[in-house]
Amino acid sequence: MKKLMLLMFLFGLSVQAQEKPKILKEEVTRIETELASDKMQGRAIFTPGIDSASVFIEKEFAKVGLSYFNDLKNYRQEFIAKGKSANNVIGILPGKSKPDEFVIFSAHFDHLGMDDSESDKVFNGANDDASGVTAVIALAKYFKELNTNERTIIFVTFTGEEVGGFGSRFFSKNMDADKVVAMFNIEMIGTESKWNKNSAYITGFEKSDFGAILQKNLKGSNFNFYEDPYPREQLFYRSDNARLAALGVPAHTISTSKMDSEPNYHKLSDDVSTLDLDNMTEIIKAIAISSESIIKGIDTPTRVKKLRGN
Repeated sequence: MKKLMLLMFLFGLSVQAQEKPKILKEEVTRIETELASDKMQGRAIFTPGIDSASVFIEKEFAKVGLSYFNDLKNYRQEFIAKGKSANNVIGILPGKSKPDEFVIFSAHFDHLGMDDSESDKVFNGANDDASGVTAVIALAKYFKELNTNERTIIFVTFTGEEVGGFGSRFFSKNMDADKVVAMFNIEMIGTESKWNKNSAYITGFEKSDFGAILQKNLKGSNFNFYEDPYPREQLFYRSDNARLAALGVPAHTISTSKMDSEPNYHKLSDDVSTLDLDNMTEIIKAIAISSESIIKGIDTPTRVKKLRGN
């Protein structure tokens, strides 16, 4: 009897050890709804709305328990753009055995602001890119609870993407690209892809084996990552991954946006009611699972060819 009870106890510990944190639709909905609310005033750079968004993200990072980046005294990475003050929001999970190898999860939290000439004045930017920021916050919580990251994870939300990529440019200039193992930039994942549910595409898929690693880690699931189906749009160099990709980092954007037919892209109608929050939650889960071998230091994606002059 004692042996049986011991075996049952050990089995219970084993099952408990294998349980992974849950990414819940309720939390995804809460974060998304707050970021895309009218009170954020469209989150245009240099406005009170973007400040409100920054404060919200900072509170979420504090709630998770992220550490500060480098020598920062808080989660704000401040800089000057167009002669005005702006900031990214950054938090980290220090790596256990490989603290000087970095994996980045990113999204931009700015959008287009307001249009006072319309009755619906707010460009809520629910898909673009409150969905990506929601994913970054949810992933921070997931990996904090999982507590198995051998590499340091950097969670960063950029400002100024919509007006020239000011935030990612400043961040990249102050980052040693040689230490960045991979960058998961998340951009517009709130609507279904051209392949419908449980799917997304990766920009620059052919430029490294980043996508192949992610898909390998999803073997046995019903989720698929695909190559970018919109090559004419040159999306690989149109989002916040571009600066580090130009320096050779396997920095790719994950998206579901149908760039040839997305009905609410850069329109006042891009609000939470247009999103598939169930599918969005599944995409965030897929990113979490597919990235784990990179986070744990098991897989290292091949480098991207540097652009000339970098």
